[in-house]
Amino acid sequence: MANTLTGKVIIVTGAGRGVGAEIAKMAAREGAKVVVNDLGGNEKGEGGTLGPAEEVVAEIVAAGGEAIANGANVASWDGAHELFAAAMKTYGDVDAIVNNAGILRDTMFHKMGEAEWDAVVAVNMKGCFNVARAAAPHFKDKQKGAFVHMTSTSGLIGNFGQVNYGAAKMGVAGLSKCIALDMAKFGVRSNCIAPFAWTRLVGTIPATPENAARIEVAKQMTPDKIAPFTLALCSDAAKDVTGQIFGVRRNEILLFSQPRPIRSVHTKEGWTPESCIETALPALRGSFYKLDRSADVFTWDPI
Repeated sequence: MANTLTGKVIIVTGAGRGVGAEIAKMAAREGAKVVVNDLGGNEKGEGGTLGPAEEVVAEIVAAGGEAIANGANVASWDGAHELFAAAMKTYGDVDAIVNNAGILRDTMFHKMGEAEWDAVVAVNMKGCFNVARAAAPHFKDKQKGAFVHMTSTSGLIGNFGQVNYGAAKMGVAGLSKCIALDMAKFGVRSNCIAPFAWTRLVGTIPATPENAARIEVAKQMTPDKIAPFTLALCSDAAKDVTGQIFGVRRNEILLFSQPRPIRSVHTKEGWTPESCIETALPALRGSFYKLDRSADVFTWDPI
């Protein structure tokens, strides 16, 4: 039996279905004790039942693993701290956090309301902060710990109708990097992954003649493909890996670049609005990025 994570305790949020469920089940197969957290709501984060988390736990236990179900709302500071406390009460330790919980409320920007913005940011970004922050003092005291946060190319690259989701997921990348910086001296690491997988969230994207072919390609990228690399980052073998942005696309593992200056202009006289228009913008324009979407960048079929 595989034992990459033997003796470790891992919290996986949003683990009642899809990517999170596959991560939780594989973590248990690799020897970890798993806290399966899921609010049990729909893809918009509405409603809630412990059923999905309990189903994953039942599957883990039936296969000989150890797991508990938890229905705390990670968008809440108190909920996230209750989740961490439940893990500590049951298992006495936590070694890794996989921040996977997420919701969608896709709307074109000119139609997006405050409620659609707040709900998505609360789960997808604040939820990552809440759970990581709940674990941070323990990780600091133990001089160990791993965070893996799920970001998205909707933020790293861009996508239509996802201003709320894209902003939250880009925020997750910044959150992860700054956690890595703050916690490095305590032996704590933080990375994020942009997962490419056909899930119920992705399944909410309307099928049109223009995207029908890409949807069929997306269906090849099953949620179980995300789990191996996620759990590798949770293992002791990855103790030197922190502050990175990865992607997993079927059998491809990607390392993303991070924003760095690519071109500069200067003048000893200082700039005026006019000289910026006449000199700076023309000099920089050749290096501008296009209004790409994820599908424009990832043009090849998943391997």
